[in-house]
Amino acid sequence: MTVSSPRKPPWLKVRFPAGPGFARIDRMHREQGLHSVCRSAACPNQGECWSSGTATFMILGERCSRDCRFCNVAHGPVAAPDPAEPHAVAAAIAELGLRHAVITSVTRDDLADGGAGHFAAVTTAIRAAAPGCRVELLIPDLGGDRTALQTILAARPDVLGHNLETVPRLYATARAGADYRRSLALLAACRELAPDIPAKSGLMLGLGEEHDELLTVFADLRNAGVGMLTLGQYLQPTRAHLPVVRYLPPDEFAALRREALAMGFTQVAAGPLVRSSYHAAELFEEPPHEFP
Repeated sequence: MTVSSPRKPPWLKVRFPAGPGFARIDRMHREQGLHSVCRSAACPNQGECWSSGTATFMILGERCSRDCRFCNVAHGPVAAPDPAEPHAVAAAIAELGLRHAVITSVTRDDLADGGAGHFAAVTTAIRAAAPGCRVELLIPDLGGDRTALQTILAARPDVLGHNLETVPRLYATARAGADYRRSLALLAACRELAPDIPAKSGLMLGLGEEHDELLTVFADLRNAGVGMLTLGQYLQPTRAHLPVVRYLPPDEFAALRREALAMGFTQVAAGPLVRSSYHAAELFEEPPHEFP
């Protein structure tokens, strides 16, 4: 049985992808066989980001070893990591002249290191091909493997992100195979192992979480040493996915942002269309400000 979300409010309308910047990145993905979470996860900001010449690259294939009920990325049989992928991603970033590249991946529970070595190889390749480009990694939980995390941190990304996605009560419904405390421990280990690398996390709202639950997650993230936070609206990708319980209005996102900043986060991007990598460069570079 499928359940539909309520009708989308007007503040969630986005422009159709267009423009030379969009076309250039789209063509590069197709010609070089690259994957983008912008497309695989049906991100609502694909048109805006690609038109401005920014994108988030997804490595380790297009299929995930887990099947989270909120996520539009395909799941099922996975292929071995492509040894040519680090060079291909780095070459694309260099050609596009990006100043801040975001690299994420599907979850790969089938790999002994969860894909950590591949993340490190991509980071190293980007450093060689585009030394002026910052590297932000958005990683899976690696099965809680501390050694795998050390492999990634040794490659010295400029930002290390891992999303909690939702409140602990909703994990069984939304994040099968994930564990809230394991993810928190991963973020805390980042602070311990590499305190100079900023840690970042994100939540999607509208799945039925309560305000007090969000504040508890904010406090847990701060205790784990996370300084950068993104808050966005969950959107139901298809009728087979979890329905939206509620669409939060922009002023509620603004209020949550103020509360998060008051709790000590250094940067908070909060808004209906905010995603983990939305305005990633600006979030890194600029003083705290509001996002649409």
